[in-house]
Amino acid sequence: MAKRRKRKASPGDIATNRQAAFRYNLLERFECGIVLTGTEVKSLREGGVQLKDSYAVVRDGEVWLIGMYIAPYGPASRDNHDPERQRKLLLHRSESERLIGRTHERGLTLVPTRVYFSGPRSRAKVEIALARGKDVHDKRETIRARDTRREVERELREARR
Repeated sequence: MAKRRKRKASPGDIATNRQAAFRYNLLERFECGIVLTGTEVKSLREGGVQLKDSYAVVRDGEVWLIGMYIAPYGPASRDNHDPERQRKLLLHRSESERLIGRTHERGLTLVPTRVYFSGPRSRAKVEIALARGKDVHDKRETIRARDTRREVERELREARR
């Protein structure tokens, strides 16, 4: 049986939301800064974050990330943060205005796809995508395309031997 390999992550990646590409058609991607406390940043450096059921909303002209779990930082026992608090995302005004207009369209939502550290000063960033939900048929088509791609790669690999 073939050995399963973990998907390669970009350098600096902390967490990726692989379910997002399966559940949604990702239309546009935006890089956002995120407002964090000190214990949240330390927990991020340890990799204690989960994006699975998180989403972003536009409220009062600002974009908020809801449902992202950042594990409590162990050494900061009593001064820890709330693991599932709402976190403000930092965007340029033109980007946030564009998102306000697009999210009012029926069926569009904002989904975080990855969390990573970026730049020389190592700032925490979140990549959010403007997405449209997939139907069950579309999900089956995604699975079918992935399986055929794997079979082709397997055949090519065996043909090279």
